[in-house]
Amino acid sequence: MKLSKILFAFLISTLLFNLSASAQQDSVALSNIISKTKRLSDEQPIEKVYVHFDKPYYAVADTVWFKAYVTTEQNVPSPLSKIVYVELWTAKDSLVQTVKLPVKNSVAYGNIPLNMNTYKQGNYYVRAYTLWMANFDNAYFFTKTIPIGEAIDKQLITNITFANEQSDKNIKTNAKIQFRDMTKKAYANKTVNWQVYSNYDVFAKGKGTTDQNGVLTISVTSKNGEPITKGNIITSLSISEKETVNASFDLKQSVNAVDFQFFPEGGELVGGIPNQVGFKAVRATGLGVEVKGSIIDDQNNEITTFNTAFAGMGSFFITPEAGKVYRAKATFKDGSSSIYELPKASANGISLQVINSNTEFVNLKILANTPYFEANKDKTFFVVAQNSNVVYYAAKAPLKNQVIITKIPKGNFPSGIVQLTLFDANSKPLSERLVFILHPNTLNLTVKSDLPLYKPRQKVKISLDAKSANLPVAGDFSVSVTDEQKVPVDENSETTILSSLLLTSDLKGYIEKPNYYFIKTDEKKLADLDKLMLTQGYRRFSYKSILAGEYPLINLLPEQGMNITGTLRDRTGMPIRKGAMRLMVTGKPISAETVTTNMGVFNFQNLNIPDSSQVVISAKYNANSANMMIMLDGVPSPAASRNPNIADEVANIDTTLSAYLNNSQKQYRYLRTLKTVEIKGAPIKKPSHSDHATLSGLSPNADHMISGDRFSSGCTMLLQCLKTMATGLTFDNENFYVSRDFNSGSRTPVQVFINGNPVDARDINGVNAAEVESVEIFLKDDLGTVDRLYGTRGVMVINTKKAPVGKKISKQELMDMLPKTNIITYSPPGYAKEREFYSPKYLPGAPINSNDLRTTIYWNPKVITDEKGNFNFEFFNADGRGTYRVVVEGLDKSGNLGRAVYHYTVK
Repeated sequence: MKLSKILFAFLISTLLFNLSASAQQDSVALSNIISKTKRLSDEQPIEKVYVHFDKPYYAVADTVWFKAYVTTEQNVPSPLSKIVYVELWTAKDSLVQTVKLPVKNSVAYGNIPLNMNTYKQGNYYVRAYTLWMANFDNAYFFTKTIPIGEAIDKQLITNITFANEQSDKNIKTNAKIQFRDMTKKAYANKTVNWQVYSNYDVFAKGKGTTDQNGVLTISVTSKNGEPITKGNIITSLSISEKETVNASFDLKQSVNAVDFQFFPEGGELVGGIPNQVGFKAVRATGLGVEVKGSIIDDQNNEITTFNTAFAGMGSFFITPEAGKVYRAKATFKDGSSSIYELPKASANGISLQVINSNTEFVNLKILANTPYFEANKDKTFFVVAQNSNVVYYAAKAPLKNQVIITKIPKGNFPSGIVQLTLFDANSKPLSERLVFILHPNTLNLTVKSDLPLYKPRQKVKISLDAKSANLPVAGDFSVSVTDEQKVPVDENSETTILSSLLLTSDLKGYIEKPNYYFIKTDEKKLADLDKLMLTQGYRRFSYKSILAGEYPLINLLPEQGMNITGTLRDRTGMPIRKGAMRLMVTGKPISAETVTTNMGVFNFQNLNIPDSSQVVISAKYNANSANMMIMLDGVPSPAASRNPNIADEVANIDTTLSAYLNNSQKQYRYLRTLKTVEIKGAPIKKPSHSDHATLSGLSPNADHMISGDRFSSGCTMLLQCLKTMATGLTFDNENFYVSRDFNSGSRTPVQVFINGNPVDARDINGVNAAEVESVEIFLKDDLGTVDRLYGTRGVMVINTKKAPVGKKISKQELMDMLPKTNIITYSPPGYAKEREFYSPKYLPGAPINSNDLRTTIYWNPKVITDEKGNFNFEFFNADGRGTYRVVVEGLDKSGNLGRAVYHYTVK
C-alpha cells in the first residue's frame, strides 16, 4: 500500500546506519518482516469509527444527535463497510438500544430519542463499530461515557460522597448522602429506609434520619475479605406521611491505595546503561494522582528524584548497577507515602530509546550493555516502524558499537501512534517503543460569525473556511452550536475527532482527559504525550505471531449493504436447489426475489428496510412448497464488553449537571408521568413458574422478571436478547451462569425451562420472542429441588402467552392457523429512521408566545465544503444569554483531520 515510501525510507536508513550490503540473508530477514506485516495490512486493513455528538450529556426526553465517521489507514474515508452500528449501554453493561445506519461516502447520520419509558437517570456509554471491526479486539471500538439526567417529575436532588478505610481484611465504607428538594432546600429530619445490594443480593439494610443539612451517613463493611465491587445503595426518603421518594447509588468498595507501575523504555530495564523509566500512579477509580519522590538503592542512597507531569504520569533516568535493588519512595498530595520496588535490571540486554522533542526528526538510539555487546558484536539488527499495521520505515545495522544513533524524518509517518520495534538477526522482537507523531495544521478550520455580538432569537450567520497546507480543501464536517451557560464543557475531557482517531482508537485501556494533548499543543503537552506513550499498552498484533504466519482469523466480511440470508430445505433436511424465494415488507412498497444456489442458500442483497418493519419471506411459489422449510441465518454481533471509560462516569449527576437539568425541568414542564392508579378487581392469572409442579419449590417471587413487552420490537433471536437483558446472569460457552458465581470461578450452569420443560440454552431460539409472556430469573433455588435434580445452580423460566379461549374450529381452520414452514414473518434489524434537527426561524418583531429553552441551538451533520474550502450556514439564537459555543469537526478525502471551537456572545 505504501511500498514506495517503505523502500525510500529503507534506502535513507541504510545511509544513516552506514550499513554493508554484503549480508544477503539480512536483507531477506528484513524483507520477510516487511512483507508479512504488509500482508496483514493488505488483507486485514484497520477500520475505525468516530462519533461526533451534539453535546456531551443529556436529559431524559432529549434526542441524541450524532454523526459517525468511518476511516481506514491514515484516517482516509473507508471504502470497506457500508453499515455502522451505534449502541447505547447502561453502566451495568446492559444493552439498551442499537441503531443501524447506512454508510454513504464513509459517514452516517443518526439520532436516539431518550424516551421516558426506557431511559432513567444514570451513566450510559456508547459503543460504535462496523461488522468488519468485530473480527478484532473490541477494545478498539469507539466508546464514550454519556451521563443522562432526569428532570421530569423530579422531587429529589442528591449528592453522595464515599470514604473507604481498611479494617483488618475488610473495607468499611461511609457513604454520606445529602437530600434536597427542587428548590435546593435540605430535607432535614426526614426518615430514610435504605438497603445495600451486592451482586443483586441484599447485603445490609437499615433506617436513619437526616440531619439539619439533609445528610444521612450509611456505613457498610465488606465480609470475608471480599469488597463489594458491583453494589447499589437504594434509599427511600419519607418527604411526607404518605409519600416517599427513592434514589439509587452505585457502590464500589476500594481502598485508597495507589497503583504505582513502572514502564522501562523499550520494555525492559537493562543494567549498565542509562534507562528512561516511565511511571503511572492511579487510584482505584482509574484517575491519576499527583506524586513526587526519589529513587534509592539497597543502601538507601538517593539516585534521582521524580514527580508527575500530568494525569499521574512521569519519567526518570537511572543507570542500574549489577546486583543492586532499587526502590521508589513516593509521597502523595494528601501527605501519605509508600515504597515501591523497581523491576530488576537485565544483566545482558539491549534497548531501543527515543527522544521525540524535535519537530522534524525522531531521534533514535540503540543501547547495548557490555555483556550483550560482547556476545553480539557485528551481528545485524533491524528497526521497523509501523502505524495502523502499515510499515513506513525499515532499517538494518550491524552492532559495531554499544550505541547506535540515527534520526528518522517525521515526514515519513502520518499523524498518530508509531510503533518502533527492534529485531535481532533471527527476526525476534527485542525492544519496542511507541512514539506519537503530530503534524501541525494538516487541516486548518477557520470559523467566523457575521457579528461580534448578538441578541436572543437573532439570526446568526457562520462561515467555515477549510485549508490544508494553505490550500482550500473540500471536506466533510459536522457542526454543533450549544448554549454554554446551560451546557458547560470541560474541553480537556472531551472525546474529539483528534483524540479518538489519532490516539484512543489505537490504545487499550483508559486515557484520562484525552483532548488535553490537542488543545493549544505546546512543548509541555508534547512531553506529556510522550510519557503517555511510555506507559500505555499497544498490541493490535504480535510480531511473533505474524512472523510465524499466524494471522487473526476473519469470520465476518465488510458489509456492503443489508442482506438477509438463509437456506431452503425439504422436510428431510436436504437443500432445495433453484428454489424461488420472495421477500416483502408489510405495509411498504419494498420487495425482492431471488433463487437458491445448488446448496439451497438464498441471499437477498442490498435491502433498504426501515427498523421495526415486518418482513415476510416466502417459498410457497415452488412446486411441492408445502414440504419446504426456510431456515434463516443468525445476525452476527460482537460480544458484550465493559465500558473502558468507567472513570469518566459521573457519581453525582444531579449536582454535576445542575445547570443543564434546571433548564430541562423548564423545557419539559408540559411532560408528566402518570401516577399509578390501582383498580381492584378479579386479577387475570398470567403464566408463571407456579403453573408447573416441577418448579413449585422455587420462591413465589423471582429475583428478576423480564416482561414479554421488552421483546416486542427489535428482538428476532430470543437467546441473543437474553444475553444482554438477563440481569444477574452471564452467558458463556453456550450456557447461562449466575454472575456472582461465574465471577468467583464457578462454572455450574443455570437450568433453563420453557413452560416448565427443561431445555438447553441453545433451545431458547426455538421460542418466538413475540409469544413470550415473561422470563423469570431465580439466582438461587432455596429448597434445592431443581439444583439437585439437574446438577445446576440458578433457574431461568420462560413463560409463553396463553392461547385465547375461543369457539371450536374446523380442521381446515386449524391447519390455516398452524405456522407454515415455507413462509417466515419476522422483524430484522433495519435502518434507523433519519430525522431532521428542528431549528426555528424567527421573524423580526414577531410576538413571543413561548420560551425558547434549547440547549443545542444548531446541529448540522451534512456540512460539505466546496472546492474553495467554504461553507456558510445560518440559524437563530434561543432565549439564553451568555456565550454560545460552535464546534466543527470533520476530515478531507486525504485523511486530514480538523476541529475548531468558536465562541460568540448573546446579550
